[in-house]
Amino acid sequence: PPGNMDRHHYEMFTKFGDDGFLLHLDNARGFGRHSHDEISILAPLSQCCIIKRTTLLRLRLLADPEYRLSDVMRESLLQDPLAPVLTEPHLLALDRRLQLILEAVGKCIDTFGEATVVANDTAQPQSPAVHRAKVGT
Repeated sequence: PPGNMDRHHYEMFTKFGDDGFLLHLDNARGFGRHSHDEISILAPLSQCCIIKRTTLLRLRLLADPEYRLSDVMRESLLQDPLAPVLTEPHLLALDRRLQLILEAVGKCIDTFGEATVVANDTAQPQSPAVHRAKVGT
């Protein structure tokens, strides 16, 4: 296939217990061809139409001209001893693909409403005591 759909393997880094993180291992073209956007990768988002609020806020921030994903990535990769890691067309493809993601989320919101699509993962859970009647009042 022309896109990068071969990620079948991952590892979980758990040296620090519950504060571990996911590592994607990819020995092929990790960023695919800069001129081809594999739209089928968006199927889970388009079908489930749910995204965490914190994820959506981060994606929107990276679409903002002041914090553009390609600029952030370009600056970050300058520190890599193998720089340049990505070519300019690949960096610009990140911005284009981010817009495709935001458009997919936008279609979900238009169809189902923001309250259904955007899962509020920023709210503080309330203590069970909040729901109890106050004694002696």
